[in-house]
Amino acid sequence: MAKSLQNFFMAFEPLLRKVVQEEVDRGLLHSTRLLPRPSQMHIEAAEPPSMKLIFKRQPSLPIFTGSRIEDEDNNPLQVLLVDTHNREIHPSSLPSPLKVEVVVLDGDFPSNDREDWTSTEFQKSIVEERKGKRPLITGEVNLTLRDGTAFISDLTFTDNSSWIRSRHFRIGARIVPGSYDGPRIKEAMTEPFTVKDHRGESYRKHYPPSLGDEVWRLDRIGKDGAFHKRLSAARIETVQDFLKLSVIDPDELRRILGVNMSERMWEGIYSHARTCDLGTKIYLHRGHDCTLLLNPICEVVGIMAHGVTCTLKDLNLSQKAYVQQLVREAYQNWDKLEEADGLLDADVPLLENEPVHQGGMESSSWYPIKQETAALAYQMGGFDEPGAPPN
Repeated sequence: MAKSLQNFFMAFEPLLRKVVQEEVDRGLLHSTRLLPRPSQMHIEAAEPPSMKLIFKRQPSLPIFTGSRIEDEDNNPLQVLLVDTHNREIHPSSLPSPLKVEVVVLDGDFPSNDREDWTSTEFQKSIVEERKGKRPLITGEVNLTLRDGTAFISDLTFTDNSSWIRSRHFRIGARIVPGSYDGPRIKEAMTEPFTVKDHRGESYRKHYPPSLGDEVWRLDRIGKDGAFHKRLSAARIETVQDFLKLSVIDPDELRRILGVNMSERMWEGIYSHARTCDLGTKIYLHRGHDCTLLLNPICEVVGIMAHGVTCTLKDLNLSQKAYVQQLVREAYQNWDKLEEADGLLDADVPLLENEPVHQGGMESSSWYPIKQETAALAYQMGGFDEPGAPPN
């Protein structure tokens, strides 16, 4: 019996070894499949890109649907390919040409304000259009990067950003997947911003306003609102009209706006209006014995009399009263004034053959106004230096 059992095990041993080996192999294969493979994220993290795309400047805000997107200098957006470390461009070492795709990103990407991300994360953050809508962004969404630069001269949003959780978009740029065989080039993106519906563009304020802007472009003056209607009825249509009257007669301007205009509202409107760029244009109003040099909002920037040029600070009380009288005449006859372009500079003559006066104006009677009425006229006008806020 022992010999029979021995013979049985000897015959059974090869089969048993085969079964055991198969089970061992199967177990090893299963364990290998369970081991985590290195992801694209880990590979990219281990090999940081040496080049990246950037936007040279941020978009000009606010952005409205249907309006062309420009940068902060009102030029087309520009995409650059630069060195990751020093942001320099080395055209000779850059792959060229490169195909670049412009996309829309969620404003919350990347999370926690991280500076680095993977191509996979960038891909997942791309925002597509809503169902049944046009492509979210239209225009030059496919660029060719040559010598490390490309311009986006036509780019427009077709939908606002209110429907996504973050309420913000970013504009992104990446190398078109599959078009480039080389080391990873990091993607570019702008700062987050909101996109508003174009219906709001016709009502937006201007920062800063321009002289020719309609007066409702100023803060706290609503288009076709009560203040706007009051100003229009008084023929104050533009920011320039508003500022001129604020110089000549601020009390009258306040009266036009009405009792509902609080002091705080007035200060807000006036402060916004004064951010306007006045330019370099000068207006000349010739009086009996002197000539006034006025800026575009009727402020005196120079006075010429008897071959000298001075400022208001150089005048005595009576002379200031006469100048104020001339300023009101200039305001009433604004369309008839002579115009001249050029910056005022204290070191050069204001007009040809007119020397700059370095001292005070002499107390000569070049003003045809009675001495006893001068103080009264001065008090009534509230005449101030250019740029001083109205009382």
